[in-house]
Amino acid sequence: MVDDKEIMKTGTTTVALVCKDGIVLCADKRVTSGYLVAYKKFEKIAKITDEIAITMAGTVSDVQLLTKLIRAELKLKDIRTGRLTYVKEAVNLLANLVYNNIRKLSLIPGISHFIVGGKDGSGFHAYDIGADGSVTEIDDYNSSGSGSVMAFGVLETLYKKDITVDEGIKLGLKAINAAIQRDIASGNGVDIVTVTKDGVKKVLTKEINYRIEA
Repeated sequence: MVDDKEIMKTGTTTVALVCKDGIVLCADKRVTSGYLVAYKKFEKIAKITDEIAITMAGTVSDVQLLTKLIRAELKLKDIRTGRLTYVKEAVNLLANLVYNNIRKLSLIPGISHFIVGGKDGSGFHAYDIGADGSVTEIDDYNSSGSGSVMAFGVLETLYKKDITVDEGIKLGLKAINAAIQRDIASGNGVDIVTVTKDGVKKVLTKEINYRIEA
């Protein structure tokens, strides 16, 4: 991810895995501004309802604002309709926000890229929302950000159909680790969140300390 002062290509690594018993979302923790590491503890996975979570990549202010907006809009929608929001409904609403955000007149491009994972009455679902507001359903796995090239190499090799959530956690960690090792814009730690029959749950958060003690 990038700070507002730097409007170059976003740097981050996020991963989503579709498993037979849930969804696994993973992300690194580094925020960059050009070649500067601007922040080392950013959480790039956000819970937007009890059963839906998102990974985020892009300009920090944009993804933070859109995350707050979608969380509030879905809560209002649940109240108005008297039922829980379907995952596809949440995806379509967030995609509209992203579409409008990148096309507004601004000196700083409104770059944001989300992966949505959640469950509803029809099962578990994952969707990719591109920076242009496009929507693609994920059948197996996906990755976003500058470290996605390395992450995809791991996923293409090791992902298998009907993978379990426990297996997905281990695979997602390997994919993020591969990106951290080679992508300068990814690093400082990893967060992993699952969406299962019990809802959204953070299962791992780990910081990586690069400091050399004298």
